[in-house]
Amino acid sequence: MLKSNHKKSFSGRFFLPYLLAFRLELILSIIFGLVSGITVVLMTYDIGLSVDQMSQRGQVNFPMLRHLLILLVGVLIVTVLSQWGIQRLSNRLAYRSVAVLRKDAYDHLNQLPLRYYDQTAHGNIVSRFTNDMDNISVACAAVFNQLFSGTTVVIVVLVFMLYLSPILTLVVLVSTPIIFLVSWLVARASQQDFVNQQQIIGDISAYITEMIGNQKTVKAFQRERVNQAQFESLNQELYVKGQKAQFSSALTNPLSRFVDHLAYLSVGCVGGLMALNGSTTVTIGVISSFTIYASQFSKPFIEISGITTQIQTAFAGLKRTQELMTQPIETPDAPDARVLAHAKGDIAFQDISFGYSPEQPLITDFSLKVASGQMIAIVGKTGAGKSTLINLLMRFYDVNKGAILIDGTDIRDMTRDSLRQSFGMVLQETWLFGSSLRANLCYGREDATDEEIYAALKEAHMYDFVMRLPDKLETQVGAHALKISEGQRQLLTIARTMISQPDMLILDEATSSVDTLTEQKIAQAFLKMMTGRTSFIIAHRLSTIKNADKILVLNQGQIVESGSHDELMAQEGYYYQLQQAQFAE
Repeated sequence: MLKSNHKKSFSGRFFLPYLLAFRLELILSIIFGLVSGITVVLMTYDIGLSVDQMSQRGQVNFPMLRHLLILLVGVLIVTVLSQWGIQRLSNRLAYRSVAVLRKDAYDHLNQLPLRYYDQTAHGNIVSRFTNDMDNISVACAAVFNQLFSGTTVVIVVLVFMLYLSPILTLVVLVSTPIIFLVSWLVARASQQDFVNQQQIIGDISAYITEMIGNQKTVKAFQRERVNQAQFESLNQELYVKGQKAQFSSALTNPLSRFVDHLAYLSVGCVGGLMALNGSTTVTIGVISSFTIYASQFSKPFIEISGITTQIQTAFAGLKRTQELMTQPIETPDAPDARVLAHAKGDIAFQDISFGYSPEQPLITDFSLKVASGQMIAIVGKTGAGKSTLINLLMRFYDVNKGAILIDGTDIRDMTRDSLRQSFGMVLQETWLFGSSLRANLCYGREDATDEEIYAALKEAHMYDFVMRLPDKLETQVGAHALKISEGQRQLLTIARTMISQPDMLILDEATSSVDTLTEQKIAQAFLKMMTGRTSFIIAHRLSTIKNADKILVLNQGQIVESGSHDELMAQEGYYYQLQQAQFAE
């Protein structure tokens, strides 16, 4: 994997290693650029010589003219072929380098802690992989199409102009610093506008992603007009910032062309005066060549100024990509980290403290011991810290103080992969990706047999449903395939966890989307699966946790009550009040 530049400040050198990785394309582009640049200048020189062969009335040198025209056709063919080669190689270089950048960015994204996903709009992340990366590849291809041949043209034209007439060369050179100055001033003034434009594009992408994914809620609360107004506000902001960015960068090309045309006129006037005054070096052919040379010399600068918008948009995209790739990844596993295999399930929380932000501690000095095979239920009001305990146990977040031990070993001394593989999780938020039912069910264990899959489906009460499908396990699910209810999705995720055969279980509102009758049947399947396995159950439906070995009642990150169902009911405390509230007539 290519390593990125991890400086906090943005630098264009961040992308350089990705270009240098394709040295063959780069070298061939330079060669074709040299050939193209030289042949373009030779064509102009040939045209000037041809004009001189017929500049005197009745004295046309036809043999020489024929020779020059044949040479011109040959040079033209070489120019066309070399420019075609440049275009092919530049596109290949641009898109392959961005493809590697996109791969590395996605690889880095997979290594980021859950905190990043919790704090960053998902649509904004997606925008970096689509809009920003596309802008980089388009601009890169446009620049390389012109860079090598343009540089060669500038150098060779300068040599030819100095050879033909130093005075006219000076006239042309006077305009070049002005073109550079105009381009630099406009680019400097408008770069931040392009960064702002890309940022608001990311915000719009995030907003649209959020609203499209939650249209049922939007319609249920009649928020269409409000959402439309919010979108129009964002869209208007994009219009203002985009217009400002595009307008400022669009000034570069016409201003550069204006300066170029002044130089073009100056060459004609000065050259004409020199010819009329009897100059022996400045002929009609030389003036003809010089007027073209003047245009060719400034053309690369004009063309670069013409794609200033693309370049600045690409730099803004590179900056946002670099921001993503410099986000700190999860703390790597220690070199001597232990692989957790066949965990017994003895778990201890030792005086742990944690807060999602330093100024707002959620859990302080929390301690708990869980024996192997115990079923622990966790209840409490929203925000009490139930899901946070699970996040800490899975090392989605690390504790600020204290330690969590599994079988006597600190989980920070274990590899994350082996730790998380030891747990089977069924979450309240169901997720099935766009693929076959088989691929979804085997997501945690790819080598599962059909018999094991069917057994899990039967226990999750989804066997009959799957068997009625035309393609059975090969049925495609997802946005553009089979549509299934939320309850059925949850049953499939339960079957997926059963198939993975984990050492320990975490059930976070695992039956929240199923009916009461099915919930009772699944509870029996869960009891069978949890036998001999340490299990944590987060539940709001208290009827599902009566058989737990220990029930923890959390409030503000602390255990306020603990015990079995009967013990807590006898205390008539917080748990008793929850039971009465749920089952009151």
